[in-house]
Amino acid sequence: MHTVDCVVAGAGVVGLAVARALALSGREVLVVEKAADIGTGTSSRNSEVIHAGIYYAPGSLKTRLCVEGRERLYAYCRERSIGHARTGKLIVAVEAAQLDRLQTIRANAQRSGVADLELLTRQEAESLEPHLTCAGALLSPSTGIVDSHALMLSLHRDAEAAGASFAFLTTIVAAVTGADGVQIRTLGAGGEPFELKAGAFVNAAGLDAQALAGRIEGFPQGLIPRQRLARGNYFALSGRSPFSRLIYPVPVDGGLGVHLTLDLGGSARFGPDVEWIDHVDYTVDPGRANSFYGEIRRYWPGLADDALLPAYAGVRPKLSGPGQPAADFLIQGPADHGAGRIVNLLGIESPGLTASLAIAEHVFGLLYPN
Repeated sequence: MHTVDCVVAGAGVVGLAVARALALSGREVLVVEKAADIGTGTSSRNSEVIHAGIYYAPGSLKTRLCVEGRERLYAYCRERSIGHARTGKLIVAVEAAQLDRLQTIRANAQRSGVADLELLTRQEAESLEPHLTCAGALLSPSTGIVDSHALMLSLHRDAEAAGASFAFLTTIVAAVTGADGVQIRTLGAGGEPFELKAGAFVNAAGLDAQALAGRIEGFPQGLIPRQRLARGNYFALSGRSPFSRLIYPVPVDGGLGVHLTLDLGGSARFGPDVEWIDHVDYTVDPGRANSFYGEIRRYWPGLADDALLPAYAGVRPKLSGPGQPAADFLIQGPADHGAGRIVNLLGIESPGLTASLAIAEHVFGLLYPN
């Protein structure tokens, strides 16, 4: 039976970052991906925002890994000439009753180590973005955008250059933990079986992470939380954006509201909204634009009729459901489950892209603490 040091399940941005970190340490790494290419799931269906780390609970994994990952990501993009921009963003109160929320958000950010938020009056915010209408805003200068596909291509190249191998169109159908590693059974695209043994196993399968954890014989099944799915729909703005910064309303249940993000070409898109679903489906209902117009016009009254075009949808692998407090990342290492050198990455939604390089270092430390 073939043996490798590490198997990573999933070639999204987090799986790629983990594979890169392990390969750079000199380990023999195999990445197993059921799709035909890298980053075809959640990693390619998001806002491409580099988050500052503002909203998450102080001391949480989301906060720590986002703040650390943000600076790692900016540095990595500079070093590799990956398209990115530190655009900044405005978090806007659309009415006076929301101004206290801005103070709360700012205080939470400060406790989380994000000390650069600037409270703006209505006049100050609207002078920065003349098409904006608000009662006040927070300016986050550390927020930005990144070409997520170029980022994943670079992580892929780094991992391969360090010796990592990739098996695409391959599904892990079963795994068994043992004293000397994890025995893994896979099926290729043509149904051909293959078995191998890994000294360590990282489950970075995104939307499939819970299902994959459930197929590991010897892993405590009671430690696998229920997965909730929230579809986020995006609509593109026809024509060029009149804004130079990202615009976010104060957060809503399950997400950050229908916000305006930019791509590196200056085009704008709006979303995601929050649509709770029971199975993965990336269909965008054009009719949902009707609710988008109302939300967007609260901060941009000048949005023209028929200016929004269906763009794409992403599905968040959430650990909390409607009306529940937002859950933290769940990263289960050997000390958490006692089932050997396995790491499960569960509920890796936003800010997973921003945090990806920091998540990789965290996973490495769980597998090889010395």
